[in-house]
Amino acid sequence: MNLTLPGRVLARATATLALALAMATGTTGLLTGTEAHALPVTEGSFAFSGDEGDYISGGRSYAYSTASQDRLSISADTANNAVRLWVDGANGDWWSLDLAAPAGKVLTPGTYTGATRHPFNEPNEPGLDLGGNGRGCNRLTGTFTVSAVEFGPQGYVKKLDASFEQHCEGAAPAARGEVHIENPAPPAELGLDLGIALDGTASSLNGKATVHGTVSCNKPVQVTVAGDVTQVKKRDLIRGSFATSVACTPGSPVAWTGTAVPTGAVPFQRGDVEVEGRATATDPDYDQPVTAGETVAVRLTRV
Repeated sequence: MNLTLPGRVLARATATLALALAMATGTTGLLTGTEAHALPVTEGSFAFSGDEGDYISGGRSYAYSTASQDRLSISADTANNAVRLWVDGANGDWWSLDLAAPAGKVLTPGTYTGATRHPFNEPNEPGLDLGGNGRGCNRLTGTFTVSAVEFGPQGYVKKLDASFEQHCEGAAPAARGEVHIENPAPPAELGLDLGIALDGTASSLNGKATVHGTVSCNKPVQVTVAGDVTQVKKRDLIRGSFATSVACTPGSPVAWTGTAVPTGAVPFQRGDVEVEGRATATDPDYDQPVTAGETVAVRLTRV
């Protein structure tokens, strides 16, 4: 049986392989610091052109916009030092653009001269990197101007207006372009709250400890509640762990129940235990884990 891929899929696979090879050989830039999850651009455009002899552009002009069904995504690092734009053209083109302030500084409106290839720019230098369609600079120099930029939490970029000029490998020909991004106000970050009830049970049948409580959230998420139960009886240290998962929806606390199995031969017994609990979920808007914890003394009754 012969299998064939549609042209768009095959082109994307080829482009992905080219990008992987570029990364292996050091010809593509990455955000420094903690990189946030890239979010789709609601309204935006990206365009550039190059002089004859410019390696990146090949002397051609390119233009993309959300209005033309091209897909644009953008994120900043969590220090708001650098932004990265991804462009997935409806025609199969793909590009990325990095703009970075010198190390330790927030990217703000202004003109940044003496930029070199990000993220390999020196700490006192701004960073720049335009590449894609299988092409990238090993070394570059350039300048860029940020006219407007607004950040939200977790690397969210609400607004970016910038222009740039890039020279590859010390050559005189340049690529010049601009980007305009406008996104809605950033979504709220995920908030979690974990509650552990002060009562639980110790089973006389199997020696397990059952504890319970509630979780609260400000957006719908699947929450994992896990933790450890510790009890001291005479000279015995009794320990066990529990884990469960519940669907949390905003508005009212959601109940959870977890059962801890003792790790040794001594069962959990009636009396006080220490319960250390953790509620964890992934923020659906920022693709970042959020954890809430609590440690309480719980009274077990025998059942």
